Amino acid sequence: MRILVVNVNTTESMTRSIAEAARAVAAPGTEIIGVTPTIGADSVEGNFESHLAAVAVMSALTSYPEPFDAVVQAGFGEHGKEGLMELLDVPVVDMTEAAAHLAMLLGRSFSAVTTLDRTVPLIEERLAAFGLAAHCASVRSTGLGVLELEDADAARRAIIAQARAALDEDRAEVIVLGCGGMAGLDAELNRELGIPVVEGVAAAVKLAEDLVGLGLSTSKSRTYAAPRPKEVRGWPLPSARGAAT
Repeated sequence: MRILVVNVNTTESMTRSIAEAARAVAAPGTEIIGVTPTIGADSVEGNFESHLAAVAVMSALTSYPEPFDAVVQAGFGEHGKEGLMELLDVPVVDMTEAAAHLAMLLGRSFSAVTTLDRTVPLIEERLAAFGLAAHCASVRSTGLGVLELEDADAARRAIIAQARAALDEDRAEVIVLGCGGMAGLDAELNRELGIPVVEGVAAAVKLAEDLVGLGLSTSKSRTYAAPRPKEVRGWPLPSARGAAT
């Protein structure tokens, strides 16, 4: 089984860390390939960058030269999943949706801990679009930018502070890590907080494996039917070749 884990930003080091976290939970025989779009921002932290990333990711994956069995979109609260579901015949799992669904199996309510405050409304909107908002106690900001998460000690301290506040003030029962740059921190935070901590890349990889194993993929009967044949100028983007890492 080959799963493409696509970063929504253009920072190669983050793609590598996300892919490493995905490999840590993947079953034997599952090949994880990290993909970085070649256009877009080095971190995605707002509406413009999110919509730009959606176009870049769709172009990178439709241009990917080798066969693959599933896609994990490794951007929390970002746009583009629905377009990928139209364009691809394999399962597409968004880390936001995957993390929230698993969190709902572990407690009555969850809180997401994310990066900058400006991303909170985007995450709230995506959870609402996925039909998951009713179970979300809160979305809390650490105040850290995406690239600042590469300082693991600072990231852990900020996440733990907001997670404790979510437990005490918002009555959350499960914590969801709300950024692909937080991949790999869940096990330590589980021990530190003493409650379930769900990380979206890991959740998405396991769900993608299950969908492939069950022989299931996106319904093409209506909402996610392939785009109607027509001229689409400049597509795919000539510079958007996904780079495996």
